[in-house]
Amino acid sequence: MAKSTRPAAKKSVAKAPPAKAAGNKIAKTQIIDMVADKTSLNKKQAGEAVAAMLGSVVGALQGGRSVGLPGLGTLSVTQTAARTGVRPSTSQKITIPAGKKIRFKVASTLKGTL
Repeated sequence: MAKSTRPAAKKSVAKAPPAKAAGNKIAKTQIIDMVADKTSLNKKQAGEAVAAMLGSVVGALQGGRSVGLPGLGTLSVTQTAARTGVRPSTSQKITIPAGKKIRFKVASTLKGTL
């Protein structure tokens, strides 16, 4: 029996939109590897150093303090006011309560290099 020479029909597959810079994201393990490469620390020590630094930043932000990272920028906690919003599914007006958000201000030295 002879095989068909027609190409197989292609299935239409809906492509998901690309994630925002998903391929450019650096994971924590990659940061640990970079720290280990640039210092005399082994990977375990570098991991502990990175975890300690991130824990210190989170702790300071939770305490309401701002954190300056020289050459990178400043992280700070700001208050948001209560506001009125619209529920998309029902078009019902809702009140969004006041809260807190983290603000990042880029350092001018970094901004100039981008």
